[in-house]
Amino acid sequence: MKNTNTPKNKKAEKYNRKIGFYYSFLTVVLLFCLIQIGWGAILNITKIISYHGKSIILENHLKQVKMRNQDLKSEKKMVTSDNSLEGIARNNLKMAGQDEVLIIINKKVEKPQPKKHFWDFKKGKQEKTTQEDIPLTEKPYIPEEVDEE
Repeated sequence: MKNTNTPKNKKAEKYNRKIGFYYSFLTVVLLFCLIQIGWGAILNITKIISYHGKSIILENHLKQVKMRNQDLKSEKKMVTSDNSLEGIARNNLKMAGQDEVLIIINKKVEKPQPKKHFWDFKKGKQEKTTQEDIPLTEKPYIPEEVDEE
């Protein structure tokens, strides 16, 4: 039988306990670091996916805005041409050119027709509603033929 109470054995046992404690401490620290790295990777992947989706949405919106911009530029060319300005002045503003006589023919005014009534049956009550005529707003006349300048 061995005697474990010798001073050499006590020192060796104490040393082994220290080493075991250090190893277990380092194991816990490394596990904590691995958990942090994994959590950071998961968060970064979700952010990448989110930003990729947002970039696709913004690219589609940019394409729509560019198309709208092109439409507005072509409409601006059409409206600012001399023929279209003259058409707007003649038809909408009742203006005449130089050495021209303006003749306005009044149309026969029709009497307004009575409004149609609709009956709504809601919750056992009979309510009378009227259909209001929506006033039509005249859009400016723009001729189809446009001279490019």
